[in-house]
Amino acid sequence: MLMKETKSQKNIKFSELLKKYPIDNKVLKKADIIEGKIVKIMKGVVLVDLKNKSEGIISGSELRSPGFSLKDMKNGDVLTLYVVNPENDKGQIELSLRRTEDLRKWRKLEDAWKNNEIIEVVVVDYNSGGLLVDIEGSLSGFVPISQLDFARIYKENSSENDISESLNSLIGESLFVKVIELDKNKDRIILSEKLVSSNEDVQLRDETLKNIKVGDVLDGVVTSVTPYGIFVTAQGLEGLVHLSEISWDKVTDPNDFYKIGDEVKVQLISMGDDGKRVAYSIKRLQQDTWDSIISKYKVGQQVKGVVQKIVDYGVFVRIAEGVNGLIHVSELSDDPIEDISKFLSVGQELDLKVLSISPVERHLGLSLKKSKKTK
Repeated sequence: MLMKETKSQKNIKFSELLKKYPIDNKVLKKADIIEGKIVKIMKGVVLVDLKNKSEGIISGSELRSPGFSLKDMKNGDVLTLYVVNPENDKGQIELSLRRTEDLRKWRKLEDAWKNNEIIEVVVVDYNSGGLLVDIEGSLSGFVPISQLDFARIYKENSSENDISESLNSLIGESLFVKVIELDKNKDRIILSEKLVSSNEDVQLRDETLKNIKVGDVLDGVVTSVTPYGIFVTAQGLEGLVHLSEISWDKVTDPNDFYKIGDEVKVQLISMGDDGKRVAYSIKRLQQDTWDSIISKYKVGQQVKGVVQKIVDYGVFVRIAEGVNGLIHVSELSDDPIEDISKFLSVGQELDLKVLSISPVERHLGLSLKKSKKTK
């Protein structure tokens, strides 16, 4: 979390805010910051004198703020406050002590963002996209999974369950991060641990962003292998090679194709949010041999295939390099099959018959039961 400050240091900060964001002496508007002197303290309500700006009121949750307690307040105390409502139906100015503190924290985050500073946060929850974190006890931020230190999230052959367990294990831990996106209007704070832990060459990344364009080919290194693709850093700019962009061949497990540290050429296919969302392709730099390979096959032909994966609706098989096929469950046997894994196993070689050739799906439709009938 951000370093703790004494109350006197906070007052200095508030004074700087007032100087930096001056307000009209006659007209107040929502989100203005103003000073007021306590004139009356009641249960859950504090009245303040705003001099020539009428009477102000702080009540309910707007009184709650770290470092301030209602029992410690007394008449005559001067508070720096946030204008919630310039005039309610009673002619009072509704004020907030809590939001002033939140605003101060937002200003500190803005400074950390501009100055590329490291801050400390605490993990409070996770979802499939990343980690939810607490900032100074009142602000919430998000660390996308792509911005985490991959070394402790992904292991070789990690499954989605493994990744969820890794994220869950971080709840309650502190992370050192940098701010990469900030939008107070949307209450959006996006953070990156990777920019701290990986010692990424920010200068090189910024230089690449200035000169790169969609279609460019870059030399990169695989930094992570995930169930949905691989992350590659090329000239300081990290991006995702999605499962569908790894190879012209069918990819079910990226670990079958690349490992962390592999050198690879990639083509930039899209980029958004000033380089925060980068997509690369490997297969677009490779020759698509589908047409020449598939010309060797025709409907009705007998082929051999090796079981690669078993799913509820059928079996994926490898016929040859670059040629894959699917045996639908209805084409396995004339008898009903409740559990395919008890009928066939991964690695098993089968005699099959080609039922169809799909250039769109880029695989063959195959039958095991029809192949047996032709023998």
